Amino acid sequence: MPSYTTEDIRNIALAGHAGAGKTTLFEALLQAGGTLQTAGTVERGSTLSDFDPMEKARGHSINSAIASIDHGGSHLNLIDTPGYPDFRGPTLSALAAVETVAVVINAATGIEYSTQRMMDHAKARRLCRLIVINKIDAQDIDLNALVEDIRQTFGRECLPLNLPAENGTKVIDCFRQNSGQSDLGPVSDWHQQIIDQVVEINEEVMGHYLDQGEEGLSGDELHEAFEQCLREQHLVPICFVSARNGTGIAELLDVCEHWMPNPFEANPPPFFKGQGTHAVPVLAEPLADKHVLADVFKIVNDPFVGKLSIFRVYQGTVKRDTQLFIDDGKKPFKVGHLFKLRGKDHLEVDEAIPGDIAAVAKIEEIHFDAVLHDSHDEDEFHLKPIDFPQPMFGLAIEPASKGQEQKLANALHKLNEEDPCFRLEPHNELNETVIRGLGELHLKLMLERMKDRYNVDVSTRPPRIAYRETVSSKADGHHRHKKQTGGAGQFGEVFLRIEPLPRGTGFEFVDEVKGGTIPHQFIPAVEKGVRMVLDTGVVAGYQLQDVRVIVYDGKHHPVDSKEVAFVQAGKRAFVDAVNKARPLVLEPVVNLDVAVPEEAVGDITGGLASKRARINGTDSMRGGELVIRAQVPLAEVGDYANELKASTAGRGRYTLEFSHYEPVPPPTQKQLMEAYKPKTEEE
Repeated sequence: MPSYTTEDIRNIALAGHAGAGKTTLFEALLQAGGTLQTAGTVERGSTLSDFDPMEKARGHSINSAIASIDHGGSHLNLIDTPGYPDFRGPTLSALAAVETVAVVINAATGIEYSTQRMMDHAKARRLCRLIVINKIDAQDIDLNALVEDIRQTFGRECLPLNLPAENGTKVIDCFRQNSGQSDLGPVSDWHQQIIDQVVEINEEVMGHYLDQGEEGLSGDELHEAFEQCLREQHLVPICFVSARNGTGIAELLDVCEHWMPNPFEANPPPFFKGQGTHAVPVLAEPLADKHVLADVFKIVNDPFVGKLSIFRVYQGTVKRDTQLFIDDGKKPFKVGHLFKLRGKDHLEVDEAIPGDIAAVAKIEEIHFDAVLHDSHDEDEFHLKPIDFPQPMFGLAIEPASKGQEQKLANALHKLNEEDPCFRLEPHNELNETVIRGLGELHLKLMLERMKDRYNVDVSTRPPRIAYRETVSSKADGHHRHKKQTGGAGQFGEVFLRIEPLPRGTGFEFVDEVKGGTIPHQFIPAVEKGVRMVLDTGVVAGYQLQDVRVIVYDGKHHPVDSKEVAFVQAGKRAFVDAVNKARPLVLEPVVNLDVAVPEEAVGDITGGLASKRARINGTDSMRGGELVIRAQVPLAEVGDYANELKASTAGRGRYTLEFSHYEPVPPPTQKQLMEAYKPKTEEE
């Protein structure tokens, strides 16, 4: 049995922008907590978390890494996450396993792109947030200005829990101490602000405070009010450290142990029972004697151990030899070996209690975000999915040499298992496979990993833009399929109506047939025929979406009516209706954030205007940079990386994120339809 209880566990993810020092902080915490004798360095490639050869070569994290600390009376599970926007998949996945997100900010560079994104993601997930300002001993920094910037950007609830002093060479606890001088001014000023913020959340505590002052508050009352502030996002504590020289590290460990929530104190995980609109929220309780509920938040295909599935236990206890089910599967697997992780090392343990993070190996059926459980009654449980950014940067790939098709397919499958923001799009009609990621760097590393790990060479080319089709008005469609070949014939007749749905809704099929004019057993065949058209489109050869199909009448023959007849009738009736419903071709529009030096803003905005972009505004960043926020059709930014590099002498950077679909300009739609017309005529 572990030497700690669920109340002792603190699950914390270190997140933030690249270069903030998360990995160095991770190492410093592990050393201070006794897990490491000596902290590794990024420069030497000796850190516990960046063990992948590609991470060592580049000097930054690509994957998340997990390690634990037993400190004081607490067991801390720490997750070091990547900071580059291209690797947000592993970072966001870690949010499913923790109660607290520690957002690390570089004192010299301040709030950066990923800082804002991670604060927003953590808030949306109702996780407790802790801001850690790192590198407080750097030259020419203004910590007062940075704290004010943080409070203006993220809210006045962001308040220091401790303060830097003596030019960043030490930190002072300003929550439990109200005297002394800090680099940010008198300790008493900040002490009063955070005490006022904490006590006002709870009326009873507030009453004791008003009647008797701080002396009237017990330690338990103050702790309970502090936890309530974190849960209700009424307080975002700020701590100060220098991970490189150790300043504030012991104090940060103390903060994690005493003030960060355990699994009982945080907001309950967003589990649901059932699917779709019938799903109902369910409270998973971190109790050891309940049925097991665990969520798989990370998959690693280890070349030595095999497939490693890493999960967070939300309820119950997972032991060796436990029989667990995967999602709604009816066949259980046996937990042969159970591991705790320490970077690349796997430490075998006997059990994982509620709140803990563990792993099992060589269970091929497990997938990312799978729910593991030990009861048939819970086979419909699932966690609320994480809102991952939709990967938009794409490459069409094929094996560099014939005979490697299956090898390529296996490699792509394994890479897809590991990264929820890496997507595969097989286009059978084009005999093309498209891989999509969050940026050029993301896909570049995936191709390198494919080569290094699986020895697969590929050739790449730009993919077709993922246009879509839809309709803009209601219309009726009809088709009679009649075929007589001498024996039993084929007969089916379908009347249907289509109408547009709001953008992004998808597809709905409605059966309004009365009186058995189409027998009930043939309705699925009609839907099958309709869905065949959804995949191939009608006017330009792209997937059709955001349409409701209502089948309301038809005819059948007691002898000649067959499934194949109603498949064809449904298909042709749908095509007939789409052609009458003013069809539209839609193009993907992306949110484009471009960070550039201030002197380059005019050139960049002018270039974007020529790409049909809508400029939504600009934000000032520290260091003389501006971030231009725009929406632009994806078709216009295919070579934007090279264009931006040329315009800014390599100093600009950008991120893409899917926003929505909207109609293409009429000349573009005409061009796409004319290019598709010869193919349909040939068929």
